[in-house]
Amino acid sequence: MNISVIGGGKWGQALHFAFSQNHKSIITSRTKKDIPNFVTLEKALDNEYIVMALPAQIVGEWLKENFKYDNQKILIAAKGIEESNGRFLNEIFSDFVPASNLAYLSGPSFAAEVMKALPTALVVSSKNQKTAKEFCAFFPSFIKAYADEDIVGAEISGAYKNVLAIASGVCDGLDLGLNARASLIARGLVEMQRFGLNFGAKEATFLGLSGAGDLFLTASSVLSRNYRVGVALAKGTKLVKILQELGEVAEGVLTSRAISKISKERDIYTPIAREVSMIIEGKSPLDSLKDLLA
Repeated sequence: MNISVIGGGKWGQALHFAFSQNHKSIITSRTKKDIPNFVTLEKALDNEYIVMALPAQIVGEWLKENFKYDNQKILIAAKGIEESNGRFLNEIFSDFVPASNLAYLSGPSFAAEVMKALPTALVVSSKNQKTAKEFCAFFPSFIKAYADEDIVGAEISGAYKNVLAIASGVCDGLDLGLNARASLIARGLVEMQRFGLNFGAKEATFLGLSGAGDLFLTASSVLSRNYRVGVALAKGTKLVKILQELGEVAEGVLTSRAISKISKERDIYTPIAREVSMIIEGKSPLDSLKDLLA
């Protein structure tokens, strides 16, 4: 089978590597890169199966400027909530592609480990289980892919865990200890689930690979960009400098603002996400800690 990956960042390249094990995978990005089977955007869009690995915050504009629907099936590998208007990715893509042709990828998956062919398990969520299973079949033997129907739960888990990873990094950056980090992650999982249930997500999703699995991974390792952002914020480094040195997109930064705004509008209790968004805006991490403990 032929599959196209759109997005040449580390995650896009990792997925391209994974799909190339058993299928013909091509990849494209906004700038030309020295990647095997790199092609033009026009050629990539010709394939029936497309994986979107672009940052969540630019997806809407990219679709308006570049995408033309021709019965393609899309696997969305981005994770985040649009900061400008609080839209979920499934809402953004629904303006361009029928729900039956859309699927969403979630679960614990550091790009660096996928590139080493280390084992993991992921979830492909879609309203159309035929579409989900078709994408599941693309993954190589070192990735176990499960088909599921809870799009909202998977998407919220993938977005929210990045915010909680920033909080976890702040915790470790302040040298608060392993007990504190474990407590933060556990309460963060409850908070993430509370948020998701308000949008009709299934409770079980937050205890599976999409929720707890991805959260435990992202909130406890320096391989996580969002975790590293939190550590640096706790050390007093300015956000602008952190993002410059990071050289990659940390989705949790803008997603924290989106979640805080949505939570305020819908009266959802999300204290950790609120404090992360306030730290992003310049609040002292120590003051945030005091407010959380209070």
